[in-house]
Amino acid sequence: MYAPIRMPGPLFDEIAAGGGSPEAVAFLVRGERTRRLLLLRELLDRLDADPGILGPLGAQPVWPALEAAAARAPRQVDGLLLSPQVGSWLAHTLRRLHGTASGPPLWADAGQLAAVAAAAAVHAGTEARLLLPARGTAVSLPALGMVRLPGPDDEGFHTVRAGIRAGRLTVEGPHGPAVAVRPLDEPESPHWLPVRRLETGPGLRTVQLDDLDPYRDLDEPIAPGRLGPDELRAWQRLFGDAVALLGRSGGSAPGGLRPEDISRIVPWQDKDGPAGLPVPSSGLSASTGDAFASMVIARPPDPLSLAETLVHEFQHSKLGALLHLFVLIEGDDRAELHYAPWRADPRHLPGLLHGAYAFVGVTGFWRARAREADAGTRERAEFLFALRRSQTRMVLRTLATRARLTVAGRRLVTGLSGTVDGWLRDPVDPVTRARAGAAAVSHRVEWRLRNLRCGDGERDRLAEAWRSGTAPPRGGQPLVVPGVSGYWHDDRGALYLAGTPDAGAGPSADASLVAGDAAGARTAYTALLRVPGPPDRHALAGWMLAHAALYPPDRRLLARPERLAALLETVPPARWTEAARWLAGADAGPASSPGSG
Repeated sequence: MYAPIRMPGPLFDEIAAGGGSPEAVAFLVRGERTRRLLLLRELLDRLDADPGILGPLGAQPVWPALEAAAARAPRQVDGLLLSPQVGSWLAHTLRRLHGTASGPPLWADAGQLAAVAAAAAVHAGTEARLLLPARGTAVSLPALGMVRLPGPDDEGFHTVRAGIRAGRLTVEGPHGPAVAVRPLDEPESPHWLPVRRLETGPGLRTVQLDDLDPYRDLDEPIAPGRLGPDELRAWQRLFGDAVALLGRSGGSAPGGLRPEDISRIVPWQDKDGPAGLPVPSSGLSASTGDAFASMVIARPPDPLSLAETLVHEFQHSKLGALLHLFVLIEGDDRAELHYAPWRADPRHLPGLLHGAYAFVGVTGFWRARAREADAGTRERAEFLFALRRSQTRMVLRTLATRARLTVAGRRLVTGLSGTVDGWLRDPVDPVTRARAGAAAVSHRVEWRLRNLRCGDGERDRLAEAWRSGTAPPRGGQPLVVPGVSGYWHDDRGALYLAGTPDAGAGPSADASLVAGDAAGARTAYTALLRVPGPPDRHALAGWMLAHAALYPPDRRLLARPERLAALLETVPPARWTEAARWLAGADAGPASSPGSG
């Protein structure tokens, strides 16, 4: 029997505020350990009930090998079982057994348990003889590295014999002589590729830079993607500078991070097939609750961006671990209805909670940077602090009013709201605050135009009222149209962040709007919208923003821009200003409309 885990209230409140002391994070790790053991027990039970799952590996003394290693080196084996590699593999294999995931032959996924036992024996210096799964010439040992066997690499799956004794691993493949390595201290060679490490400080835990493990991704197993020397040096330099930057502020406050709490960084790798994502741009990152303190990151352009990404993804890890201990939202409401200011698409409430938690950390990160002496960093940081502070507060209000929060969930949202509300007292340069506010409105207007539309009946009533000269009808519930627009980049927001539009890029409607020339921007947007075909949503949002700047009372239109979009479809461009002014007299619609904050 496993002892129940009871999280002390003060530790919960630290996490709920968006931060977390070493003791609070250690408690989350303790919960992850218990969960990992329960999942391992489930896998062992499934294999005991159906040994045929292991195919050519057959029944072998995997559990005795693990027990012997744990008895001699409990701390090292605990660390192995808690590694992201074991977490991702274990979750993926159980999904395979439940029929909710695909991948290589099932025996190869399930048989990776033998590789875990082999790695444990290496750490403990115990003896074991096991059959391991191999893909081509590659034999993966979780959190240690990869053996490369001699012979042709056909990438097919087959078994190899492995012997472990006193930390020495000997692997016999189907071609050529056996390969013998000492994984704990063996340097890189043609037959051994160790997991690379990033330094966090003298005497502190290193962070894995994993480009080898087949289960390092978020989905199906993938092939190794060894970084070249130049790419490796770039990661080492960026990470070292990011660690120094994070060290300037406390690691326990919201937005802080102790780099040694990170377990692994996986460089983002493009993948083939329909499940693959496109070649990433800077700023792309992701994580999974299956692998605590691990994150997949496309190499960012500078240490500041990397430090922000590390904070962001570790927030997701903390909340993921908390969700393994507590139910925070009742039911399973996965309807994608809600506005997340950091995304292009509508989100469901669990995703909204994850985003809010992550961006409390991001907001705290930029708050700390805004207090630093570097003038260049301070201006950017003040803008992002002001922007994320207001956006995160909006999402927290949505969660407080829309989500069916449990007692623990309400305590979490209350804690996060208290943190963000406290930051509202922090002074920000008025010009910077105004730019951040304009960027927030711009994103929200364009998001609504891309993801929401009026019902056909409302559109027809608007058109009829406009033609007849009667008062505009009240707004109805907008319809969410997920997945229609796809990904879009917030180009106008990037200009607001830059502060001064790039003169070398030439004049544009966006540049005119950001520079404060609303009349010029409206003229330029009108020209873009006169082309045949459906209106460009980015240009249409810009036209509305420029109109609201010229006619401040009409800003109420920006709360429900999809209503104005529906009306303008029936009105010639020469009368758009007149139509917008007419509609501005209408009620903006119910406060409970999807996408509202």
